[in-house]
Amino acid sequence: MQPAEQAWLQQAQQGDDLAFSYLVEAYQRPVYNLCYRMMGNANDAEDAAQETFIRAYKALERYDPSRKFSTWLLSIASNYCIDQHRRRKLPTFSVDALDSPIIPDEGLSVEAQMLQDERQVQVTALLETLPPKDKAAIVMRYWYDYSYEEIAESLSLTVSAVKSRLHRARKDLAGVWSEQQENALSMERQNYERSSV
Repeated sequence: MQPAEQAWLQQAQQGDDLAFSYLVEAYQRPVYNLCYRMMGNANDAEDAAQETFIRAYKALERYDPSRKFSTWLLSIASNYCIDQHRRRKLPTFSVDALDSPIIPDEGLSVEAQMLQDERQVQVTALLETLPPKDKAAIVMRYWYDYSYEEIAESLSLTVSAVKSRLHRARKDLAGVWSEQQENALSMERQNYERSSV
């Protein structure tokens, strides 16, 4: 955490609403991105991000400064999203491709943006096959570089359970990916055979 953010956090804990608004501004993009990845659409992501900041504000006095603030805040977001999915019993979150922001990059050409969007759809399709806690663990580990310990703390799991979930999720994703590639090749062959008749 940068010194300014640390000062904002201390001021916010003492009741300074303006300081908390600076924290919201600093973390709104990562919180929104995580919520979007987990909820799958912009409206639900906005609602979840807003609820995350409301919950963080209400619990700010209980924040432990020995923990990273970003870890604490993103834990609130991921747990809220998991709870929403449990209530709805719907498939969980869409995840965009690694290193590509949810909010469009204005510096990209139209072609590059289209390729990025296509990659997002592919990754989304893969991650839609995972249970909510596995998706959350994957996102925290590979998008936010959380340690196993941070993921365990955020998701109320043991470190060995996190490692097991990540291993199983990677294996499942690899299987789904292989199946999708085989299906795509099969369809291409069929289309080629039809067009050459």
